[in-house]
Amino acid sequence: MCWALVLSGCPEKDMNHQEKETISELVKKSGLRHIAFIMDGNGRWANARMLPREAGHKVGADTFKKIVRYCCSIGIEHCTVYAFSTENWNRPKAEVDAIMRLLNKFAKEAEEEKEIEFHFIGDKTPLAPDMRAHLEKLEADTVGRPYVLNIALNYGGRAELAAAVNALIAEGKTTVTEDDISARMYTAHSPDPDLVVRTGKELRTSNFLLWQSAYAEYYFSDKMWPDMTKDDIDEIVRSFAGRKRRFGGLDKA
Repeated sequence: MCWALVLSGCPEKDMNHQEKETISELVKKSGLRHIAFIMDGNGRWANARMLPREAGHKVGADTFKKIVRYCCSIGIEHCTVYAFSTENWNRPKAEVDAIMRLLNKFAKEAEEEKEIEFHFIGDKTPLAPDMRAHLEKLEADTVGRPYVLNIALNYGGRAELAAAVNALIAEGKTTVTEDDISARMYTAHSPDPDLVVRTGKELRTSNFLLWQSAYAEYYFSDKMWPDMTKDDIDEIVRSFAGRKRRFGGLDKA
């Protein structure tokens, strides 16, 4: 799973105005504040075209740029993307190196972004010290902006839960509430995701936002991530807007 170049230009100007208003209204009325993406299928997209897997990540990066920019333009305030999991280190070295090069490029270009608050969620300790320092500076420099982008990097949902529990133990907590755990999640600055989207035909969560997605809606697409378009996002928003979220309760009479 990989991701992206820097975001820029929210809102997007080449979009049909009436279409934008319709989808934006659906986003607002449905309460869709936070969408999360499992960006699956980059490698398979490349393999199907007899290209190296690294080429799929590059095209997936371009797709990421377009999709997150579009989400911003229609009023979705928080986006989280699964960029690199704790298990992805087991992939071929050439592929991992290509992903890390994209990360370096992203961090440099993101310095020019004016609208996005960046968070790199996950364990940054395996990263090179200069890269880690750069990402942490980017986070600090962008606090308070209107849109939030969480990039899950060296991320695993179980590892996140273990880190939260260990933090509570270190604080001397003997009794723990759900609020205590939520406050120590990597995404504590964002509301829980309303909607989790997975591309690439797979029907599993892959250790992504396990705690935060307890009441999220899910949308699974057969498309590989590089093939995702703004029209697909519109379809996803319409699907979400047509659902009833009961949160364990019953429909009101």
